[in-house]
Formats: sequence, C-alpha cells, structure tokens
Amino acid sequence: MTSTIRAVIFDMDGVLTDSEPLINAAAIAMFKEKGLTVQPDDFLPFVGAGEARYVGGVAEKYNFSMDPIEGKHRTYEIYFELVPEKLEAFPGVVILVDACRSAGLRVAVASSADGNKVRVNLQKIGLPNEKWDAVISGEFVEHKKPAPDIFLLTAETLGVDPAECVVVEDAVNGIQAAKAAGMRSVGVAHTLPAEQLQAADVVKQKIAEIKISDLAPTL
Repeated sequence: MTSTIRAVIFDMDGVLTDSEPLINAAAIAMFKEKGLTVQPDDFLPFVGAGEARYVGGVAEKYNFSMDPIEGKHRTYEIYFELVPEKLEAFPGVVILVDACRSAGLRVAVASSADGNKVRVNLQKIGLPNEKWDAVISGEFVEHKKPAPDIFLLTAETLGVDPAECVVVEDAVNGIQAAKAAGMRSVGVAHTLPAEQLQAADVVKQKIAEIKISDLAPTL
C-alpha cells in the first residue's frame, strides 16, 4: 500500500486501555449471576466484535439461553464499577497520540463498544472525546468488526480516503476489518500473541514500541 497516510485510527479496548481483563472479569461475573460458569479464554474469539457479540458468542458456545443485549448491559454495569480504580492507559499511549498530531496526522478512535463505555474509558485515561478528531462507537454501525463498516465510517467522518488511514488494533477481528476497509494496519500484542496478528502490516508487542514510521512509512 503506497498511499500517503493522513490519519491514524485507534481501537480502544486492548489498544489504548488495559480494559480487556476488566470486561472479561465483568462478563464472567454476569454469567455467574445467571448460574453459568465460563472461562476467560471462552471470550477470545469475540474480542473486538462488540460486547453483545462478546457475551452472546459465549452463551452460544454453552447453549445457554440469554438475551445478549441484556447481558451486555449487565456486564457494563459491573465493568463501570471496576473502572475508577483499575482502568489505566497502556504506557506510551498519550505520547504516541501526541506524536501523531505533531506529525500532522489526524487521530480517531473506532471502537465496537457502546458510546458510554468509550466515553468513560477515554475520560479515565486522560484522552477524552474532545481530544480526538473523531470518536466512533459501536452504535453508529449495524455490522461490527470483522466487517469494515466502522473504519469506513471513521474515514468518512475524518474526510480522508480509506487508503490514507492506518488502524492500530489488538484483535484478529479488528485487523480483518482494517484489511477489508483497504487500510494499513498495525497490530499490538496486548491481548493476543503476536503470531495471531500476522495479517497486520506491522506487529509490535506493545503500543509503546510503535513509531510514526510504522504508522506512516512515507512520512
């Protein structure tokens, strides 16, 4: 891909914030309330696809009858109780976002999570909505990752061509969505092993290792 990169689109959970263990714990607690014991790894195939699919996919695995929307809402209630004391940004996140701006790149968040979760998370890590050129959450698209819809909508909102965007993702679903959107992608192995992210153009162990040259090689 040779287009000049003009915008960096960050996934949120597992990229900007260490929220994956928290939402995992919240979902496990939600299922326990309903009488089902599930395992942390049960959720891995559904990371990045939005919380309704995150809990709904696990319910399907166990043939457990549950309304995924109701399950999502209860999971969020438990999650929000954990955020004030336990949610943090990954080291290097604020520095990288600032470096992107200094390089003249537009910056956006595109998360399959609901807007209230996105807002709470970004506020907690010191990068509230108003610090981004666009913040797109799951309610804005019908088809979640691995469909490309959320990334295409983000590019449209930013006023840039999809080929001029690079996506930073921690999940296979997200990298597939970026590829389907015709965007460059950088994977960070915060949530999954690096070998599972090899479809990305570049893979780093941590977001702190990402350089502007990884995002926009022509700059």
